[in-house]
Amino acid sequence: MQATHQYIERASGQVCDETLYADRLVRWMYHPLREYAPVVFNALTGPRVSSWLGTINYDLDRVSRASGQDTFLKKCGVDLSECLDDPATLTTPRKIFERKIRYWQCRPMEDRVETVVSTADARLVVGSLTQTDALFLKDKFFSLDDLLGADKDDWLQCFNQGDFAVLRLTPDKYHFNHVPVTGVIRDIYELGGRYHACNPGAVVAEVTPYSKNRRLVTIIDTDVEGGSQVGLVAMIEVVALMIGDIQSCYSANPQGYEPVSEQAAGVLLERGQPKSLFRPGSSTDVLLFEPGRIRFCPDLLENQQRQGVSSRFSLGFGRPLVETDVPVRSTIALPRADEPARQGDD
Repeated sequence: MQATHQYIERASGQVCDETLYADRLVRWMYHPLREYAPVVFNALTGPRVSSWLGTINYDLDRVSRASGQDTFLKKCGVDLSECLDDPATLTTPRKIFERKIRYWQCRPMEDRVETVVSTADARLVVGSLTQTDALFLKDKFFSLDDLLGADKDDWLQCFNQGDFAVLRLTPDKYHFNHVPVTGVIRDIYELGGRYHACNPGAVVAEVTPYSKNRRLVTIIDTDVEGGSQVGLVAMIEVVALMIGDIQSCYSANPQGYEPVSEQAAGVLLERGQPKSLFRPGSSTDVLLFEPGRIRFCPDLLENQQRQGVSSRFSLGFGRPLVETDVPVRSTIALPRADEPARQGDD
């Protein structure tokens, strides 16, 4: 699948072409290699090779000279004015992608605690696990049983027939994840798996890839005092090719990243605060909602069905499925019982 992959920029509504990093390698891995050399394919999507590829691509000091740094930063679209650290210290791709930003200034968030916000600077699609819903997308991006764990009966029952959002981080994005809602952690656990690429072509080629990769699951109860009042929300942080680690770094500091607090059952998480860091590469967050508890913002739904946009998801899944590029902490949904959802950026 060599078609151009396009997405819609939320703020402007503009259709943009995505530069798919290592696209030729990924297409080779997920077509002839997977079919004719499964042992090699399994090795490439395993932890050792994924870590090795990450070191080669992100840790070599390739951008230390001013001219090289400027070219690389421009290519990645990094705005140095957002950074907390001295830009001169950003001498490797890893340091650039793991940069901290003044999110409280450059990623504003609505005051209403009832809003559900984007977990990352990411490209988003939404869907439903209810067969009669127009957004029904089952077993495309993930298998629910595998995603949450086949032995997690309580959570599987809660989110069966619910709604979901898939937020895909590209390698050039700000790599911190932020909390989508305010609520208390009811469960948090890690599931092992592979390191499949998040490239759209790979997602289409590898059935339900997000429930096959290593991932961290956090179940958040928002129906608590001061919570977002949208029921239980599952946040699944999914590693991908060249991701070595998910570093826990939750901080309740509204203007910073420290001090870092432990994430465990019973801990209150505040909406919009830093939660974790993907190190490094591309990766994905999946959000699950209970049936009937939220409504997605109209502009996201309209963008997803937009005609004339070249999306590998649309081509691969046989239906319009266009991503919207959303900033972290921007509104993506509101409680179902509330007024019609609004776009997050006022």
